[in-house]
Formats: sequence, C-alpha cells, structure tokens
Amino acid sequence: MSAELQRPERVTIILHSGDMDKVYSALIVGSGALAMGMEASIYFTFWGLQRLKKSGLEKGPLSKMNFLGLGKWMVRQRMKKANVATLERLMRDFKELGGKVIACEMTMEIMGIRREDLREDWIDAYGAVGTYIQEARGSQITLFI
Repeated sequence: MSAELQRPERVTIILHSGDMDKVYSALIVGSGALAMGMEASIYFTFWGLQRLKKSGLEKGPLSKMNFLGLGKWMVRQRMKKANVATLERLMRDFKELGGKVIACEMTMEIMGIRREDLREDWIDAYGAVGTYIQEARGSQITLFI
C-alpha cells in the first residue's frame, strides 16, 4: 500500500473513571499520541462522562489518598509548583491537536445526563458501544482507564 493511502496510527482510550489523576492520564496519553502524529480518541463513559459536564472537569477526587479532598488539594499544590497544566488546559490542548471526544449515550440515559448538561464544544460524537468498537477496531493502542 502506498504511503499516501495509509491511515495514521491510532490510540483509543476508554475513560471509565472520573478520578482526577485518571483524567490527567487519559488526556496526557492522548495528547502525547497526537503530538507523535497519531490519531487519538477518548470515549467518556460512566464516571468519566461526569467530567464532561459543565464545570465538571476539575471536580473528580483522587483515586487514592483523597482524604476528604485534602489529598487532592496537596497534589494540586505540588502540580502547580511543578508547572503542570490544569485539566482544562490539557483538554483544550487535546482538542486543538485534533483529539476526538466521544460521549457515551448509554451512560447519559442511565445517569439522566442531557446533552445540554455537557460541554458540547468538547464533544465530537455521541455513541454507544458500537461507536467505541469502530474507533478501537483500527487502533494500534487501546487503553481502559
């Protein structure tokens, strides 16, 4: 197959968790793949979908050692000192680099989330498991976070 007909390599991430550190991981890996010339998509489902709510991106707890929010505050202070970008900035970068965001319609129905509850400017597609499978089918890397 000639080079101009080959599709770029692709990474597909399922973001099932809404924990702050896991959302960071998904966006950093996705942006890293984009920066390396790959296509990248993140399928937000269950608690991960909660982060796509308006003003919801920064609201997730830490996955470990949250200590009623104190652990999250301490980690944020250390990240700020180390000049780590905010989740809002990472999402903006991911989208500007061409990253694709997919919102899980089944989760929306189960959790009573309406499209108008979400940051629609971030979302490229709404879909169910078939949408994820189509993305993952052509991916060299798939991750479940």
